[in-house]
Amino acid sequence: QVQLVESGGGLVQPGGSLRLSCAASGFTFSNYAMGWVRQAPGMEREYVGAISWSGTSKSYADFVKGRFTISRDNAKNTVYLQMNSLKPEDTAVYYCARDSEAWTSLKFDYWGQGTQVTVSS
Repeated sequence: QVQLVESGGGLVQPGGSLRLSCAASGFTFSNYAMGWVRQAPGMEREYVGAISWSGTSKSYADFVKGRFTISRDNAKNTVYLQMNSLKPEDTAVYYCARDSEAWTSLKFDYWGQGTQVTVSS
């Protein structure tokens, strides 16, 4: 069965950095685009970014452009989210998600359990 397991969350000060990882199993990882979404307390889940099956195409929400970078290692079945210049408003649970297509359609069909990111001094 499809499994997505996030790790790397934690508490960081404003301006700091974190790198999230998502280990995938149960499917042919290199056949699918992958994405990250987040959900803050009391808020709707919101799209953060996505990466195509090959890693050659990436997209980001406007609020993370220039600060966050998505990458993937198909040999390790892992997708990453490098987060720099973190702000308190980035505090949320971050979820890894599998896109239903190889290119970024943003139609996610499987989700991980999430990892908490807290940005606070």
